[in-house]
Amino acid sequence: MSTDEILSFDEAMEKYDPVLGFEVHVELNTKTKMFSSAPNVFGDEPNTNVNEVDLGMPGVLPVVNRTAIESSIKIGLALNCKIAESCRFARKQYFYPDTPKNFQTSQYDEPIAYDGYLDIELEDGTVFRVEIERAHMEEDAGKLTHMGGATGRIQGADFSLVDYNRAGVPLVEIVTKPIEGAGSRAPELAKAYVAAVREIVKNLGVSDARMERGNVRCDANVSLRPHGRERFGIRSETKNVNSLRAVEHAVRYEIQRHAAVLDSGEPVIQETRHWHEDTRTTTSGRAKSDADDYRYFPEPDLVPVVASREWVEELRATLPEPPAERRKRLKADWGYSDLEFRDVVNAGVLDEIEETIAAGASASVARKWWMGEIVGRAKAADVDPGQLGVQPATVVELSRMVEAGKINNKMASQVLDGVLAGEGTPEEIVEKRGLAVVSDDGPLLEAIDAALAAQPDVADKIRGGKVQAIGAIVGGVMKATRGQADAARVRELILEKLGVTV
Repeated sequence: MSTDEILSFDEAMEKYDPVLGFEVHVELNTKTKMFSSAPNVFGDEPNTNVNEVDLGMPGVLPVVNRTAIESSIKIGLALNCKIAESCRFARKQYFYPDTPKNFQTSQYDEPIAYDGYLDIELEDGTVFRVEIERAHMEEDAGKLTHMGGATGRIQGADFSLVDYNRAGVPLVEIVTKPIEGAGSRAPELAKAYVAAVREIVKNLGVSDARMERGNVRCDANVSLRPHGRERFGIRSETKNVNSLRAVEHAVRYEIQRHAAVLDSGEPVIQETRHWHEDTRTTTSGRAKSDADDYRYFPEPDLVPVVASREWVEELRATLPEPPAERRKRLKADWGYSDLEFRDVVNAGVLDEIEETIAAGASASVARKWWMGEIVGRAKAADVDPGQLGVQPATVVELSRMVEAGKINNKMASQVLDGVLAGEGTPEEIVEKRGLAVVSDDGPLLEAIDAALAAQPDVADKIRGGKVQAIGAIVGGVMKATRGQADAARVRELILEKLGVTV
C-alpha cells in the first residue's frame, strides 16, 4: 500500500479552506427488496435471497415496494425536504460484477425529496446548518469478497466471490449541497452529520442503522481551496466509510493529503478513494465518473411515483418525536446535568443508555456503566461503543448482581471482559471464573486475623480512635481473598473484633 505525503492538520488549515460534501446511503428495513419479492434479510447464506428480478433475467419486470416509498418520504420529511408530487426512476448504466443487470435502478433528475436541511449540533453546542440537495431512492448492489490477497481488496486478490443477497435492497441516498465555512471543525462536523442522519433514520424506524453491517454508509467528498478563493478545488470521494470515527478520520486525512498535493504544485486528481482503518489512510480507487458517464435515462419498466399531498400529510402525522426534542425530554427525565448529557451524546451512547434504562436500570447506573466501563473499552479498541456488542440486558444483569452483593464493582469489570470475550452470560462467567463475593464470616475472620497480625500497629491506631486507618486492614483482607471479600462486611467484622464502636 503506497503512502501519500501529508501536511499536518494545522498547516493545512493555515493555507486552505475545506469544502465538504456527503452522500449517505441508508438501507431500508423493508421485508422485501426494492423491486422484487425476494426477502430483505441480513446474514443469510450467500445467494439465497435472490430471484429473477434481482439477477436481471430476460423478460422479468420490476414492481416498486410501496413501503420503501413511504419510508423514503418519511426520511425526506425528517430532513425538512420538499416532497415531489411526481418523480420517476432512471437507469444508471455501468458494468460491475455485483450489478447483474449492468445498470442500477436509481433516481437522477427527479428525486423524491429535495431542498432540505439539517441543523447539526457540535460538541460545544455550536449549531451548523447543512443544506440537503436531495434524497433519492435506489437499489443496493451485491457484495464482492476478494479472496487470496493480503488486504481483502481487489488489488492483489486471486479471485472474487459475489453474493447477490444485497442486490436490490432498498436504499435512500442523501446528498448534501457543498458545505463551506467549517474550517478546522470539518472532521468534527463530518462525524456529527453522519451521526445525526443515523439517529434520524433509526428514530423513524425505517432502517436498522447499524453501520458495522453497512445499513448506513457514507461517501465523504473533500476539496480544498486557498483562503480567499471562491472557486471550489478538485474533490476526492472516500467511499463506503462505515463508522462515525472513520468518517471523522477520513475527512481529516484527506484534508492533510490534499494540502500536501497542492503545496507540491501538482493538481488533485478527481477520484474515489478507499479508507483503511488500520493505518487511517486512504488509497486511490478509480477516476471519479461524472453523471454523463452513466448515461442516465428514464426507467421504461416503471411508472412515475405520484405522492399526493394527502398521502404525504398522512405520513407526516406518523412521524415520531424529532431527535432534538427527544434529547431535551430524555435529559429532563434522567436528571442529567448539561455536561453529563452532552458527554453521553458525544460518546454516541444515547440510544444504548435509553435501552438500558428501559430494560430496568436506573438512569445513574446506566450512565455509569456506559460512560465508564464500556466507553473506556471502546476507546481502547478504537471503535464506536455500539460496535463492542454489549447488550443493554447485560448491563442490567451486571448492575443487579452488584446491587445484590453477589459481585463487587471490580469483579463486575472482569465479568464484562468475559462477556466481550464471548465466554457467556454474566451469570455463567461468575460461575466459571469463581468470582462470587465472599460474605461468609468464617473465611473473612480468618483473613482479618491474618491481616491484624501482620499490622499490629494499625490495629492499635484503630483502637485509639483513628478509624480511618481501617483501610489498611480491609486492603489486606481484599488482597488475601483476591478482591472477592464483601468490603462492607469486612469493615464491620474488624470493628467488632477490635471492640470499636463508630
